[in-house]
Amino acid sequence: MGLLMDRPGFTAALLHPRYWLLWLGLGLLWLVVQLPYRWLLGVGRVLGWGMFHLMGDRREVARTNLALCFPEMSEIARERLLRENFASNGIALFEMAMAWWWPRQRLARLAHIEGLEHLNDAAAQGKGVVLMSLHFTTLEIGAALLGQAVTIDGMYREHRNAAFDFVQRRGRERHNLDAKAVEREDVRSMLRSLRSGRAIWYAPDQDYGRKASVFVPLFGVQAATVTAPSTFARLGKAQVVPFTQTRLADGTGYRLTVHPPLEGFPGENETADALRINQWVEQAISQQPEQYMWVHRRFKTRPEGESRPYAKRRRRKRRARRR
Repeated sequence: MGLLMDRPGFTAALLHPRYWLLWLGLGLLWLVVQLPYRWLLGVGRVLGWGMFHLMGDRREVARTNLALCFPEMSEIARERLLRENFASNGIALFEMAMAWWWPRQRLARLAHIEGLEHLNDAAAQGKGVVLMSLHFTTLEIGAALLGQAVTIDGMYREHRNAAFDFVQRRGRERHNLDAKAVEREDVRSMLRSLRSGRAIWYAPDQDYGRKASVFVPLFGVQAATVTAPSTFARLGKAQVVPFTQTRLADGTGYRLTVHPPLEGFPGENETADALRINQWVEQAISQQPEQYMWVHRRFKTRPEGESRPYAKRRRRKRRARRR
């Protein structure tokens, strides 16, 4: 696949009855996000309360992750953090819609950006940048706000639902028409982009399996950690620049922080680099644990002989189709 994924266009096929329910839901979401920002924060918290009670599997995954990562915290404190995290997840739905549909100027008023000079310096030197981010609940709106200020290419996996894929791609790419969407598995295109001096968003904090991963501690737990940042930095001749975003407690918007590039990276070996990345991940999450996406099975891949810490997923019974 080439470097630039074709921008999706609207076709009559997206009006097929199979998509009607989705279009209805998106229409209702569009109406709701016309509310004032502070109202959306409140409605989002209510939605998060509902998610906490209805999404039992995800709730237990998040509860397990918090117990693994913060064993020193009391059970009462972890439960309070869990509920606050689901409130943040509820707000995230409206932040996603804001990023897709709010007028650019209205959205830009929420941005408080620090550290853009690090990206500008890399661009002036003709160096590519691996913008190392994390899966915070503010991920969607953070990327949109930063994308209004600088050009950041994004790694993208096409959604199975064509209508949702159209809306998502269109919503994400409207902030910076010069940005490119790179297929997540297309490593060669990523490297070409970096070598040409472009910046690519990348999050190394998920469990992508054993392939191209090493086991290093994360919050004291052995975690399968991707070695991709080392590979991209070495072969793409790029800087690795950490990036974090925070939803401000006073309701004035978001603080986006571009941190200085990692010095001496990549190092002598990929295991040491992965450990260094995880140490940064720990530090960033610990500053705002309530805003991190704990609902993902971060520790599902285990070293040989270890069992997974998560309960088996409940399989929904499907009714046999009558012919």
